[in-house]
Amino acid sequence: MQEVLLLKCGEIVLKGLNRYKFEERLLRIIRERMKKIGQFDVWSMQSTVYVEPMGEQDMDAAFDAAKKIFGINAVARGAACEKDIEAIKRTAAEYVGDRLDNVRTFKVEAKRSDKRFPLTSPQIGVEVGGYLSDLHPHLKADMSDPQVTITVEVRDKSAYITLDKVRGAGGMPVGSNGRAMLLLSGGIDSPVAGYMMAKRGLEIAAVHFYSYPYTSKEARDKVLELANILTDYTGKITVLLVPFTEIQLAIARNCVEDYFTILMRRFMMRIAQRAAEMQHCGAMITGESLGQVASQTMEALGCTQAVCYMPVFRPAIGLDKEEIISIARKIGTFETSNLPFEDCCTVFTPRHPQTKPRLDKVEEQEKRLDVDALIERAVEGIEKVTLG
Repeated sequence: MQEVLLLKCGEIVLKGLNRYKFEERLLRIIRERMKKIGQFDVWSMQSTVYVEPMGEQDMDAAFDAAKKIFGINAVARGAACEKDIEAIKRTAAEYVGDRLDNVRTFKVEAKRSDKRFPLTSPQIGVEVGGYLSDLHPHLKADMSDPQVTITVEVRDKSAYITLDKVRGAGGMPVGSNGRAMLLLSGGIDSPVAGYMMAKRGLEIAAVHFYSYPYTSKEARDKVLELANILTDYTGKITVLLVPFTEIQLAIARNCVEDYFTILMRRFMMRIAQRAAEMQHCGAMITGESLGQVASQTMEALGCTQAVCYMPVFRPAIGLDKEEIISIARKIGTFETSNLPFEDCCTVFTPRHPQTKPRLDKVEEQEKRLDVDALIERAVEGIEKVTLG
C-alpha cells in the first residue's frame, strides 16, 4: 500500500493566465520543504499537489511540514491504489480499519474526477460504505455528523483513500508577491506580523536592533530563535543584527527625554530601509498595533512614517492583544517571545513619552544629532545570520 499526501491548492486557483507562475513557485517550495525530510516525488494535477514518498520516508514529518506551507488550503493523508472498485474497497478497509474499530459512526464521500470510471460518485460511496459496514458491523452510517469521514477520490492517475484532512496554512506561496524586511523585536507582535505577511506571499528578511551591554546575548539568541520558528512557514530568513547602543546614548545625551522613543523609532525605520535595500526588499513590516503603546498612536506613527520612502505593512494594526497572542500561540512563537530578556526598545524608556508628537518638534530634536553619521556607523556594524 502506497501512502501519499494530497495538498489542495487555495487562492492561486483563482488566478488567470499567470496562474502557472504561482503553481511553479508553490511546487518549488514544497519540494524544498520535503527535501529536508527525505526523498519525495512532488507533482500537481487538477488543483491538487501529490507528495509521494520514494521508499520508506517519515510521513508524519511530511504531513506536519505540509500543514505550514502557504498556498495550500487543505492537507490530506491517504493511500493510493489502482482505479478498480474492488481494489478501492480493499485499500479502504486496510487503510482505515484500525480507526473504525474505535468509533460508532462514519461516512464515505466519493469524488470521481476521472469520468471514464464506470461508477458514479454516489455509487462509489455506496459500494465502499457497504463493504466497510460488513467488516465492522457495529458501525452506523451518519451523513450529517460522523465521527470519521473517509474520502475516496478517483483521479486520472490513481484512486486515493484519505483520512484526517486538515486545514492548510492558506494564503499565497512565499515569494509570489515580492520580498519585505521585518523589524523583528523580541516581543509577541513582530513575529506575528512577519507570519501574516508571509501568508500573503512575501518572502521575509529580518532586521533586529540590539544594545549591548544593555541587552544580553540571551536576548539576541531569543530573537534568532523566533526567526528560526518562523522559517517553518517562510523558508530561509536572513536576519541582520544592528548595533544600536551608540544611537540610543546619543539620543539620551542630547535630546529631551519625552522624545526618546519616537526618535529611536525614526532611526530604526531609516536603518531598516537601508537593510531592506541590502536584501533586495521592496517594503518593510512592523508589528505595530494602533494605540497599544505610546509609539503606536496615530500621531507617533505619522512621525515615524515621515522618514520612510518604502511602503510599510502593519498587518496587526487593527488587532487587539488577545488576537495577536492567539496567532502567536498557533504559530509557536508565544513561549519564546515571553522569555524574560529585554530588547533595546525597553532601554532608556522615557518616564512620560510623547503620545501626540508634532513632526516639527521631533525634527527640531533631531537637529541636535549627527543623524547620517550615526546611521552609517550602525549599518557598518551589521552582522548577518541566515536561518532555515
